[in-house]
Amino acid sequence: MIERVDIAIVGGGPVGLSLALALRDAGLAVTVLEARPDVPVTDARAIVLSYGSRLILERLGVWAHLATTTAPTPITQIHVSQRGRFGRSLLTATSASVPALGYTVEYTALHAALTTAAKAAGVSVRYDAPVTLAEPGRVVYRGDPIPLLTPPLKGEELGVMGADLASLPFKGRAGMGEVLTTELVVLAEGGRGLPQNDASLKDYAQSAIVCEVESEQPHLGLAYERFTPEGPIALLPLGNRYALVWTTPAAQVAERLAWSDADFLAGLYAAFGERQGRFVAASARAAFPLRMALRGAGETAGVVRIGNAAQLLHPVAGQGFNLGLRDAWQLAETILDTPTGGLDKADLLQRYVRARGADVSAGARVTDLLVEVFSNDLPLIAQARGLALTALDLFQPLKNGFARKMMHGARTW
Repeated sequence: MIERVDIAIVGGGPVGLSLALALRDAGLAVTVLEARPDVPVTDARAIVLSYGSRLILERLGVWAHLATTTAPTPITQIHVSQRGRFGRSLLTATSASVPALGYTVEYTALHAALTTAAKAAGVSVRYDAPVTLAEPGRVVYRGDPIPLLTPPLKGEELGVMGADLASLPFKGRAGMGEVLTTELVVLAEGGRGLPQNDASLKDYAQSAIVCEVESEQPHLGLAYERFTPEGPIALLPLGNRYALVWTTPAAQVAERLAWSDADFLAGLYAAFGERQGRFVAASARAAFPLRMALRGAGETAGVVRIGNAAQLLHPVAGQGFNLGLRDAWQLAETILDTPTGGLDKADLLQRYVRARGADVSAGARVTDLLVEVFSNDLPLIAQARGLALTALDLFQPLKNGFARKMMHGARTW
């Protein structure tokens, strides 16, 4: 079974679904291929949505549903400081003239809202469809052998495509082999299982321990980015609790995950400090290794990477998903500005890269710099950090500019 579409999006996560929704009225045949079955996802992470991301989700028709079903928790203040050292900065929504600097939402809730919106909009999503990217004109497959596609065939041998089209074979309905031919392939699934050039991979030798914790004092919309010699600790208001992202050296992850709740809460209090009082409850914990990989938007005309498939960042400052969402929005704009029938041309990729380059590179530099500069306890560097935080707090125009960049990226909409 061979099907021709204009655009194939590999990955039905939040970024891939956002792109499909942004293209729903473009008059293009768009199909999303998702390896998972069509069941609710299970993911322990919380997602920080910047105010700019809220604006995009509103335009996609997702925010209203998300707000009525899960009520994302507004972040009205962000307290940035370093443990045991002077210097801090307080960013506020009031000073930035916005209702909230951002919002915290569970990944599962965000994915469910996007899935609901996609189904309501008639977006074509094919589940149980794991694929491996094919070079233009070449077919490959992943997983168990598919009789129809064994051995892999040259694109020309299919008789329905030219060498400038990509083929995405997958195991489709009832286990039958199917092939999707398309002018444009968008990788939006984080790059797992796909050929990658990880020459730019940087391993921080850290993991993020994530869970929800409850503190003695109510959060009142206040989020924390607390830098310690081990790495940053983020507390993000979520409902009546905090979503915790505790950066932990790789050698200590297993030990901390094995702690009892009482030991975990005591260890967190010792690392974070007393600003929210004692921590009194914690949910089940999970851990994710922390790396940076800058793979770029792509090198081949007709294949574009967005979100984590293009850039994987440290979670400090919560920029990862917001960058990916802006990727999806910008790619949709670039496609809509492309004449019909020109989706396989190299200038589309070039125009997209030019449009996203400053935002992506700035986000990568800032997150990496924060990790490297703040993850140590060297006295002179600690003093310089304190002076920088104090200057940021005292100079309101600089602070407002920094807040805008965090909300909207290097470009403003």
